[in-house]
Amino acid sequence: MADFDFGDGLRKVFLAGVGALATTVEKSQEIVDDLVKKGELTVEQGKALNAELKHKVAEVKESSEAKAAEETKEAESEAKAE
Repeated sequence: MADFDFGDGLRKVFLAGVGALATTVEKSQEIVDDLVKKGELTVEQGKALNAELKHKVAEVKESSEAKAAEETKEAESEAKAE
């Protein structure tokens, strides 16, 4: 059990989360573009919505990075204590 590296596991979880966020941003941009093409949104509304989505994703990414760093630090301190 001592061979398990908590930091590496947390890193993989964090990277999976970042990948999910990136995929979400790409899909949301596609949806907004489709709505603009169909005329359900104006180009300006689409740009505003896209900017808002990017801002929210950036906030989530920052909080995820901070949480991952904190958890990694905690896991490392627990591993050293053992």
